[in-house]
Amino acid sequence: MSHSHSHTHHHSHKNTKDRNLFISILLNVLITTAQIIGGIVSGSLALLSDALHNFSDVLSLIVSYVASKLAKKDASPDKTFGYKRAEILAAFVNASTLVIVAVLLIIEAYKRFKNPEEIESGLVIWLSIIAIIANGLSVLLLKKDSENNINIKSAYLHMLTDMMASVAVLIGGLLIKFYGILWIDSVLTFLIALYLIWVGFDLLKTSTRVLMLFTPDHINIEEVVEAVNKLPKVNHLHHVHIWGLNDDEFHLEAHLDFSEDITISEFDFILETIENILREEFNINHVTIQPEFNKEDPKEIIIQD
Repeated sequence: MSHSHSHTHHHSHKNTKDRNLFISILLNVLITTAQIIGGIVSGSLALLSDALHNFSDVLSLIVSYVASKLAKKDASPDKTFGYKRAEILAAFVNASTLVIVAVLLIIEAYKRFKNPEEIESGLVIWLSIIAIIANGLSVLLLKKDSENNINIKSAYLHMLTDMMASVAVLIGGLLIKFYGILWIDSVLTFLIALYLIWVGFDLLKTSTRVLMLFTPDHINIEEVVEAVNKLPKVNHLHHVHIWGLNDDEFHLEAHLDFSEDITISEFDFILETIENILREEFNINHVTIQPEFNKEDPKEIIIQD
C-alpha cells in the first residue's frame, strides 16, 4: 500500500487571519455591551435582538479563533491528524448558533408584535449606526479568508448578518421616529431571523457533509475512476473512499486492480501519474492506494465496509 500527499502552508497568511479574528472579537464585545445597555434604556426589541445576535457573534468569533489556533498544532501518536478538523467543528457550532438565535428572535418578535411598546428611537438610531460601522469593519477584515476557509466563513456570516441586522434596526428606528410605526420593530426582527436561518442552515449542511466524510461537492467519483482506469496496466480502481479532512486537504483511498503482475518500481511510477491526475483534475492531494493482482474481492466502486 502506498500513500502520498502534497500541500503547502502559509504561516503569515494564517497569522493575519488570527489577527483579524481577534480584532473582530474586540469590536463585537464593544458593540454588544453598548447595544444591551441601549436596548434596555430605549425599550427596542430589535436593538436587544441585535445585541443577542452580537453576543452570539462574540462567542462564534472566539470559537473560530480557538479553532484556528488549534488547527496549527502538530500531529502526535495519539492525534495523527492533529487538530485539523477543529475549524470544521467550529463552523458546525457557529452555524448551529445562528439557527438557534434565529428561532429565539422569532419567538420574541411574535410576542412584541402582539404587544407593541414605546421605543426611544433616537438612541436606537445612533447605536445602530455605530454597530453598522463596527460590523462593517469586521466584514471587511474577514471577507477574503471566508472565501476558502469554512471556519472563517461561519464567522464572516455572523458578521455580515449582524451588519444587515443593524441596518434593519436603523431603518426601524427612523420609521418609528418620524412615522410612529411601532410594529416595524417586530417585523424587522422577524425578517432578520429568517435570513439567519437561511444562511445558518446552508453552512450547517456544508459542515455536516465534511464531518460525515461525504464526498466533496466538487468531486465526481465516477469521473475519478474513469480517469485512473485509462492508464496502462490498470484494470480497475475500486473500493473508493473520497473525503475532505478540512478546507485544504482532500483524501482518496482505494484498491487498484492491475491487469498484470507488475514490480514495485512500476507501481511507484503509475502511482505518481495517478497522484498528478488526481491533484490537477480533482484537487485531491492525499492519495492512499492498495495495489492488487488477481485478488478475489468485490470490484464495485463503492463497497460497504
